[in-house]
Amino acid sequence: MLQQAHKILEKHFGYSTFRPQQEEVIQNVLNNKDTLVLMPTGGGKSICFQIPALLFDGVAIVISPLISLMKDQVESLRANGIKAAYYNSSLDPVQERIVVQQAIDGDLKLLYVSPERLFKIANSWLKDVKVSMFAIDEAHCVSMWGHDFRPEYAQLSNIRKQYSSVPFIALTATADKTTRKDIVKQLGMRKAVVYISSFNRSNLSLEVRANVPKKKKISEIISFIENRPNQSGIIYCLSRKQTEEIASELKRNHIEAEAYHAGLSADKRARIQEDFITDDLSIITATIAFGMGIDKSNVRWVMHNNLPKNIEGYYQEIGRAGRDGLPSTTRMYYNLRDLMVLKKFATGSEQSPIYTEKLHRMLNYAEASSCRRKILLAYFGEDLKEDCGNCDVCKNPPQFLDGTILAQKALSAVRRTNEEIGVTMLINILRGSSNQEVYSKGYQNIKTYGIGADISFKDWQHYINQLINIGVLEIAYDESFRLKISNFGNEVLFRKRKVKITRAIDRPTKVKKEKRAKKKLTKNEKNFEVLRLLRAKIAKESGMPAYIIFHDSALTEMSVELPVTENEFLAIQGVSQVKLERYGEEFIEAIKEIKDAQMSTFEITYRFYQQGISPEQISEERELNIATIFSHLAKLYFEGKDINLMAYISEEEVNEVRKAYQEINDLSVLKPYFDFFEEKMPYYKIRIALTIIAKELKE
Repeated sequence: MLQQAHKILEKHFGYSTFRPQQEEVIQNVLNNKDTLVLMPTGGGKSICFQIPALLFDGVAIVISPLISLMKDQVESLRANGIKAAYYNSSLDPVQERIVVQQAIDGDLKLLYVSPERLFKIANSWLKDVKVSMFAIDEAHCVSMWGHDFRPEYAQLSNIRKQYSSVPFIALTATADKTTRKDIVKQLGMRKAVVYISSFNRSNLSLEVRANVPKKKKISEIISFIENRPNQSGIIYCLSRKQTEEIASELKRNHIEAEAYHAGLSADKRARIQEDFITDDLSIITATIAFGMGIDKSNVRWVMHNNLPKNIEGYYQEIGRAGRDGLPSTTRMYYNLRDLMVLKKFATGSEQSPIYTEKLHRMLNYAEASSCRRKILLAYFGEDLKEDCGNCDVCKNPPQFLDGTILAQKALSAVRRTNEEIGVTMLINILRGSSNQEVYSKGYQNIKTYGIGADISFKDWQHYINQLINIGVLEIAYDESFRLKISNFGNEVLFRKRKVKITRAIDRPTKVKKEKRAKKKLTKNEKNFEVLRLLRAKIAKESGMPAYIIFHDSALTEMSVELPVTENEFLAIQGVSQVKLERYGEEFIEAIKEIKDAQMSTFEITYRFYQQGISPEQISEERELNIATIFSHLAKLYFEGKDINLMAYISEEEVNEVRKAYQEINDLSVLKPYFDFFEEKMPYYKIRIALTIIAKELKE
């Protein structure tokens, strides 16, 4: 059956080879075994159940948490000529009856449903459907240890018991070891084979920016976007208010953006999401709920306005960039206030110890002084042998210093204020600030007042954040975020235990403050833009997202290879037989026009020549002087093109020019030969003869 799987991959999905582990997963499912698949976002999870669904008799039931995710995947499958449908609350009664009948009649290969809908139909019409397999997408939702636990997923083990003879495949892009074990347990999977693909998304650059003031952050974000015109991006925010504020700032600077959060009406959220998917809107500022159901392949960057609450969520969110494998950018901003807010959320939850630990791991990543990708992958149990070279730490390694004296100054100030101050007050005391709050508390009288006046406020923030992160200082979240000295801190203060910290340097960003110069597009980029506009036109006409027609990666390959035959077009990765039939003619015609526009004047003449058209006719057709056409033919002949110059000159005339060459001894000029022959031999014949002689001498 694997041979058939390869044929389906090429025919319906347009790929010549499977990605790592896809083939093994498919074989395991075809062997009727339960399977757990961990693949990064954009790693090709869907194909792992979609191909077995096409090979099995009956209908595969795909359990998916979001309507938008179902809609997106079904549209994509239909675009590839696969019979698929979804059954959810977006359908009216007539549409529901049609889908039900299609499923019962076996006229579908994949049916997408939510867990809630599945439980409603499990004991009714689903009993009349020949179910081939179950696929549980976003399977981390089934585990209480997962970052997006959903109680309705917990009942899926009952479905496993009810359908004991069909294979179950659970898929997720984010699950640590604890979550993986829990998924298998909660779903009641039988001897599940676990496949873990590499989580390394090397096409994503990683960058973290700490303690950037609000105004400067907005300025950086605007510059970042201006340097990436026409690119799709998502800015994730911790609160609804932040999404609105940033969207407003962007609009004020003539950048089209929309805020997306749960406070908007369902209709408005749906419209914004649809505009983003169809490329009518490039930028979304959103709370973390946005994007889970988005399979948009051409998101070129993802930004976090705040520290995420855990690495799983962060990894999933940045994974929405560059799903087509092309280079994409991620950037995270964070400050101590983010940590305080998230810590408060974590300590107020039922799973406080787990959530708090996950938050600390996230903070460790943000404060990293070594390759960020290594830390990210290590969290998922993967060992990256070499530094990635594509994160800000690798590109700009930090400098370390002995921070013992700095730590002692900070610790002494905390101790002398009876551990009743927060970070801002601590910095104000160390810098000798004369603000009212310092004086009202009498802190100007303590011995450590002004002891760190030579260090900027921002640099003190950097150092104190590190002292908190390494455990020298602790934050009492239940005491208005006051700083406390830990056992480690006491050892530093009284026993001179050494502390190593990174130097406070402002990591340079790639963003330039000056006005962005208009970028000159390369030939391939111009080709891509022509094809992108054609794709957008077809998408509008067909009412589907542009990336479902072709991913950016397919357009990029087309813009380089410029395929003009059906076989050449099929060789492009992502072009299936169905898509060739639907879109091939328009794209090939556009590519031919691109090639024609890019042809040199010599190549155009040669194309006419190959068609058997005479130089005189070419001259007339191209509206060029006949002498110019002969100069083209001469140059093409000298460069090795298959041209018979002897059709335009006799052997005797060539020999006459040979004799003249013996006297003139120069092949680069025509006038001396014209004079030599007393103007009786036309220039074009002299040029042809000299070209023949030059090529003979060259050979």
